[in-house]
Amino acid sequence: MELERLITAASPAEVVNPAAVDVADLAYDARKVVPGALFFCVPGSRADGHDFAPAAVAAGAAALVAEHPLDLPVPQLIVASVRRTMPAVAAVFFGNPSHGLPVAGITGTNGKTTTAFLLRSILEAAGRRPGLLTNIERRVGGESRPIGLNTPEAIDLQRLLREMLDVGDRSCVMEATSIAASQGRLEGTRFEVLVFTNLTQDHLDFHGTMEEYFAAKRALFGQAEHAVVNVGDDWGRRLASELGDVHTFTPVDDLGPVTLRLRGSFNRANALAAIEAARVLGVGDAAIQAGIEAVPGVPGRFESVDEGQPFAVIVDYAHTPDSLANVLRAARELGDGKLVVVFGAGGDRDREKRPLMGEIAGALTNRAIVTTDNPRSEDPEAIARQVAAGRLEIVLDRRAAIETAIEDAGVGDVVVIAGKGADTEQELAGRRIPFDDRVVARETLRRRAVPA
Repeated sequence: MELERLITAASPAEVVNPAAVDVADLAYDARKVVPGALFFCVPGSRADGHDFAPAAVAAGAAALVAEHPLDLPVPQLIVASVRRTMPAVAAVFFGNPSHGLPVAGITGTNGKTTTAFLLRSILEAAGRRPGLLTNIERRVGGESRPIGLNTPEAIDLQRLLREMLDVGDRSCVMEATSIAASQGRLEGTRFEVLVFTNLTQDHLDFHGTMEEYFAAKRALFGQAEHAVVNVGDDWGRRLASELGDVHTFTPVDDLGPVTLRLRGSFNRANALAAIEAARVLGVGDAAIQAGIEAVPGVPGRFESVDEGQPFAVIVDYAHTPDSLANVLRAARELGDGKLVVVFGAGGDRDREKRPLMGEIAGALTNRAIVTTDNPRSEDPEAIARQVAAGRLEIVLDRRAAIETAIEDAGVGDVVVIAGKGADTEQELAGRRIPFDDRVVARETLRRRAVPA
């Protein structure tokens, strides 16, 4: 594509070293630059893309998008914000794929992934061949793709939507996060329908306040043809009131003849969200019922780990106060013995929710073991102390915490392992080490089952 077309989309304040250039690809990572690429020098919290521009040019970048001129012999589009410029350029470069592919977005604090899986299943039952973009699975043309951010960066997102169209997908279901919205990653994407599941405390390290968090979600609906809103949620009622023309549901609405196989009362809301979105997309009742009933579970979402033991073990992604409370209440219904939870809180994230999660765990369980989640750059012990607040048991080693909970469990007990769900890695001091709660739980159960 001619650079001139992309200059129009970028609306730069200045073009340095102007020249007629044919752009073959887009990139924001210098390691992924191919000859003829337009490289975006994105400033980040830990690294500045401008510093990698020489490497990008050496790898064949034909032009740059930057926030200040660089001493490099290629055309440079100088803009106020490289990150905010990426979506418009990416949408044009990849042919505005969301205008030809009906995109169903799911936004909200909790329930995004489960709702997305349910809606995808409905669309499959209806013959709509959906692509999928979630934090635990991506599918293009029925094939799995490597996962990354819940909502991909703008270039990656538009590329994936383009590929879906090119391989014959007829719809797409994706998670639309508030951080992605705030960073502009979703600009240039048209939603045929956008679903609001709920809003509870999370990401305040990024947004600052719940009002700002809500505003990020609210802004996305300007890109949606149709809105589906959970008005059983306080913020949802406000959103519906502000938007006006919306499709609504509440968690206590009738599911009709549909049999929901997912356990936990909170999954009723997720199913109703998927059903209402499907109706907006014109899917009939038969396909809706077949799609919902075809989903036995979602990886890492209230997922049972069963090795024949006389007690329940549940792994769930719950990492907010509200989601943890929902999971623990649902888990209490699975047995008549003790309820035990193993959980922690992520580092470099919303610190205000840590004592709230500890308070909830202490109030709703018989035993709460605080352990390490993904501490990232923070001290795991300091995080655990903030969660436990001097009231709860701490076992920092996550494997040891899971083993302790399972080895001490008795008949009728329920052990919940919360926070990481289907994650297969743990982030510790800049390192990613293999760790899957489900694998550790299964190994412990099998070891326990072997006679001494």
